[in-house]
Amino acid sequence: MTLPAEKQLAGFIAKFEQPMQRLIRAARKRMRARLSGASELVYDNYNFLVIGYAPGERASEAIFSLAAQAKGLTLFFLQGASVPDPRGLLRGAGKVVRSIRLETVEVLDTPEVRTLMDAALARARVPISQASKHRLMIRAVSAKQRPRRAANRR
Repeated sequence: MTLPAEKQLAGFIAKFEQPMQRLIRAARKRMRARLSGASELVYDNYNFLVIGYAPGERASEAIFSLAAQAKGLTLFFLQGASVPDPRGLLRGAGKVVRSIRLETVEVLDTPEVRTLMDAALARARVPISQASKHRLMIRAVSAKQRPRRAANRR
């Protein structure tokens, strides 16, 4: 029997240490509020727990994703190479993706990051309609995963 998607996602998040769980939940809450019409595409893969934000079911159309690992949480701009970044906040030098490390959830609320997100949304190949209904879809779960908690220190 398959669990409902929200329960599955809660289980994926529960694999992390408490501070990271709080950060993931808070970032997801802010992303959902900002992108109310987006579909959330979840991948609990080998390296990361990834929550993508797309206009529909196609991962190739996703505009943002949150990627969590034991070491931290990152906001990826999946079509970010064309986003103007006068302050140099976006990391990465590839042809498509850029990212920002989320040390705290408040990073998402800074005017600079909001401006970057607005620019990414305006440049998206397929826009997210705020009129669309939110959907949460578990797309993949890897049987083998890296530890989601930091190694014990002695």
